[in-house]
Amino acid sequence: LKLKAGDDGELIGQSSNIAQLRALVDKIAPTNSRVLISGPAGSGKEVAARLIHARSRRAGNAFVAINCATMEPDRIESELFGLESADGPRKTGLFELAHNGTLYLDEVSDMPLETQGKILRVLIDQTFTRVGGQSRVQVDARVICSTTRDLRGETESGRFREDLYHRLNVVPVRVPSLAERRDDIPVLVSHFMKRLSAA
Repeated sequence: LKLKAGDDGELIGQSSNIAQLRALVDKIAPTNSRVLISGPAGSGKEVAARLIHARSRRAGNAFVAINCATMEPDRIESELFGLESADGPRKTGLFELAHNGTLYLDEVSDMPLETQGKILRVLIDQTFTRVGGQSRVQVDARVICSTTRDLRGETESGRFREDLYHRLNVVPVRVPSLAERRDDIPVLVSHFMKRLSAA
């Protein structure tokens, strides 16, 4: 149920920056485009991603989130693509769980280069093989990524594949920092106090 419904998410604030972000989310949500969300840590990138999913045609299906920064490089591929042995599938990967829904890759800049190549293939073919498997698995998942780093700069320094960057950065969305929306601080304080009180 949690995969299907996701957590409640709303962009809190009345500043013009947040109003512009809300309008952009409403505009891009119904499309099937890939989205790259940038902004500082804690600015609300995942909230924006969840809203895009909730207002899309995929809203009735799973929103699957993975933080690439916290994944061990040797485990990230089995997490994304699943595991298979001679007996058949042993572990369902996140790409399969997100079939007909949305896959959210948080801190995508921390993904190992080798995995970046495999993600690129999935985006091109919409198919992949599980780790240790032979048969192709077909998926239809909308990919939304986020990063706190300058991904353009990461590609120039060779830490991120340029071809993958262009595939992911179809619609760029920037979430403003709190410093850019100081007027929203009292509104945010009130929102979090209410949430903590309810909890």
